[in-house]
Amino acid sequence: MVQAQFSRRGAESDLFEKVVAINRVAKVVKGGRRFSFSAVVVVGDGQGSVGAAIGRANEVPEAIRKGAGAARRNMIKVPLKRGTLPHPITVKEGAARVMLKPAAPGTGVIAGGGVRAVMEAAGVRDVLTKSLGSQNVINVVYATMSGLSQLRDPVEARRRRLAIAGRLPDESASAVSPSAASAPAADATAAAATPVGEPVAPPVDATDAAAVSPAPDPGAE
Repeated sequence: MVQAQFSRRGAESDLFEKVVAINRVAKVVKGGRRFSFSAVVVVGDGQGSVGAAIGRANEVPEAIRKGAGAARRNMIKVPLKRGTLPHPITVKEGAARVMLKPAAPGTGVIAGGGVRAVMEAAGVRDVLTKSLGSQNVINVVYATMSGLSQLRDPVEARRRRLAIAGRLPDESASAVSPSAASAPAADATAAAATPVGEPVAPPVDATDAAAVSPAPDPGAE
């Protein structure tokens, strides 16, 4: 297996591809050996969306194209927090175990091989990683993707638990329309402007005011 990383822009301008490894597979048939290729491709936009897949074909470019297409169909959203991960996690995939930990700003991507390709495609700027098991690049990439898919935003997780427990405050009750909020304030202002001890005159409708007003005297002219 050849681990040669190179990246290129895909058909969509906001996605770019990273070829992590290319493997040549030989199948023995009656007339000799038949060769095919498999490519591990990582696709991401650098803004929290990333996907990874394997493409298999008789030619390398076709294998890369198939892998990139499958990776686009299997993209996940990573909940980034200030350029790093929200919490540490350790994931096992096959014989590979990968540890992912958030890091302070300025640390950079401390990773290698398939883990670095996935982190850069996802847009993670600061992270600490360690491969603890098998170094098979396919299992390492899939373990990293599994770990990223299991990450949860702490704020959203707490909100979900409160909603399940029925302790989430009702936002509709706390929300007050601007007209309803301005009505008590207008009443308070009118009450403050009226002197103490004087009765407050009731509001007069426009139709009532026209009926009460005296008619003009014709002899006054």
